[in-house]
Amino acid sequence: MAQRDREDPHRPSRRRGQGELESQVLGALREAEAPVTAAWVQERLGGDLAYTTVVTILTRLLAKNAVARERRGRSFVWRPTADVAGLAALKMRRLLDGESDREAVLASFVTALPPDDEQVLRALLEAAQATDGTDVADGTDGAPGDTED
Repeated sequence: MAQRDREDPHRPSRRRGQGELESQVLGALREAEAPVTAAWVQERLGGDLAYTTVVTILTRLLAKNAVARERRGRSFVWRPTADVAGLAALKMRRLLDGESDREAVLASFVTALPPDDEQVLRALLEAAQATDGTDVADGTDGAPGDTED
């Protein structure tokens, strides 16, 4: 039970949205100038979370490769390896990897995008194409002999 719940059992607790706590923990880690302890993260988030909750979130982020940890004395210090956008991208990739028909999932995703987001996605794909030489339209790398007859 959180500290504030013990102090005032009649005070309603605010339920966080899915992933909100992970984003807050990542944000706190990104503000740190060096790797920090879970206690530091707990304090940075206002201290209304139980220490064990903070450790659980850090452990989940570790499993997602969004943070790294190293042993310091008898505890661990933590540092971010991804930002909030990177964490969202990891979640999207994990969901996509869990589906058998990737093309259908991607098609459904793209068709549900608002026009502005679709334009952003197109621009990002074109930029990626320019960087790595792949042809966004057909998935080839543009090398001679890659065209279909």
